[in-house]
Order: sequence, then structure tokens, then C-alpha cells
Amino acid sequence: MKKNLLFGAVVALALLAGVALGLSRSSGPARADLPAGGDFVLQSADGVIDSRDWRGKVVLLYFGYTHCPDVCPASMAAGAQALRTLSVEERGRVRLLLVSVDPERDTPAHLKDYAAFFHPEMVGATAAPEEIARLAKAYGAGYVRQASAADGTYAVDHTTATYVIDPAGRLSDVIELGAGGDRIASTIRSLL
Repeated sequence: MKKNLLFGAVVALALLAGVALGLSRSSGPARADLPAGGDFVLQSADGVIDSRDWRGKVVLLYFGYTHCPDVCPASMAAGAQALRTLSVEERGRVRLLLVSVDPERDTPAHLKDYAAFFHPEMVGATAAPEEIARLAKAYGAGYVRQASAADGTYAVDHTTATYVIDPAGRLSDVIELGAGGDRIASTIRSLL
């Protein structure tokens, strides 16, 4: 009984801390408390993606993978909802990018199909494992491949946040899992 009460108290404190963190997030210029972020070069089905070519645009960067059973689809759906909220002109100044943390299974072609399922303007990309690791570290994201099951399948535990890069190429905000499309669209508009 005491163990259940202690667990409940820990969960309640964690939820309160999460709410407080979410309320403290700003959508203004790059904040000093954020990781460094940085430029990157990735491979998509349509060619090389160099983040420097996206200057002048807001980039929503998400680390995930196509075999993710729940978190990635929820995050991609929220991003798609935000894109649908924006005007055509606004969408022209935004990029939503899924970077695969599972390059073994996620080919550029597979990522393209996966991203397009959510919204035709989403982009999926990958790179060599060491480049993905470098990029994730620069943005403060983490991921760990779990052991394979008997049938060869495996999961990749990963950070669930979306990283908002401002038009100057700086990490400006981090949107936590569960933020709706309206919150994401509001963050985008604050940077356009």
C-alpha cells in the first residue's frame, strides 16, 4: 500500500513538473537554456537536405522512426494538423522533418512514403548512424535500440520532443509530446 502511494506521489510530481516545464517554454528568439543545435546534411528520397538551404524557414525537427508503434504517429499527426492550420503562404516558409533513428530499416524511399501519409509537405530523411548520433546529441535528443525479438523485430526508444529551428537556423524552442496542432502552429507563426 505504501509503495503504491509513494509511486502515485512520484507520478503526480513528475506530471506537475512536466506541466510547469511546458508552461515555461517560450516561442520567442533562441533561448540560452537550449542545446546548441546546429546545421546538418541528411539524405531524403528526393536528394540531399542541407539545413543551410532552409534559412528563412521555420524547421520542425523530430527524431523518430517508421516502425514506432505510437509516439511517432502521434507526433507526426500533430505536426500535420499544424501544417493544415497554416495558410499556403505560411506553409511555404515551414519544413517539418522526420530524422530516422533507425537507418537500418528506414530507407529514404520508405521515409518519404511514411511522411507523406501524414502530410505531403513533410520530409523524412536519414544519414549514416554516426551522423544521426552527432545530430541527436547536438539537439539534446537521445535514442537507444532495444534487443531484437526472436522474430527479428526491435524497438528504438527515443526522445519524443519536436525541436523548433528559427529562420536564422538556431534552435528556438522544444515542443514536448502531447502539444496539439494549435500550439505547434502558434509557435511557428511566432517565428515567421
